[in-house]
Amino acid sequence: MNMLMNEKIKASEVELTGLNGENLGTMTTKEALALAKQYKADLVCTNLLSSPPPCQLMAKGMAKQTKNMEKSAASPKKIKEIRLTPHIEDHDYDTKIRQSVSFLQSGHPVSLIVKIQGKEGIAAKALLERMLITLKADGTKQAGIHVSGKQAAVTVLPK
Repeated sequence: MNMLMNEKIKASEVELTGLNGENLGTMTTKEALALAKQYKADLVCTNLLSSPPPCQLMAKGMAKQTKNMEKSAASPKKIKEIRLTPHIEDHDYDTKIRQSVSFLQSGHPVSLIVKIQGKEGIAAKALLERMLITLKADGTKQAGIHVSGKQAAVTVLPK
């Protein structure tokens, strides 16, 4: 969302909405800026395509905070990859689980990948199923476990 604030609004007049959502009518941009200063608020243009553009008085800093929140909510979370081998030691398994839980709790999907050599496909699938059961409280699998060639993989989405 592209927002103009305060002196960056170049329109000669604006349709103004007050701090509590009340309609203050159409007025010159200078009058609206004077009101914003009087209420210690920001004048924020909400739609650039209208004439006169609708503007709103917002508490100082709230417009930027709202914009930052929208930006962070819109950005897609990066898939975090965790690589394992089928014959993993218990302490390594615990470490990988802790990492996975940390990623899931911070909102990132996790891709669990087990490298396979020879006939380790069954052991790899069993390891991934065990991990899915352990991670059940923090995430859900996106699809089934994919075993192909040299790896077995599953993606876990945060709850």
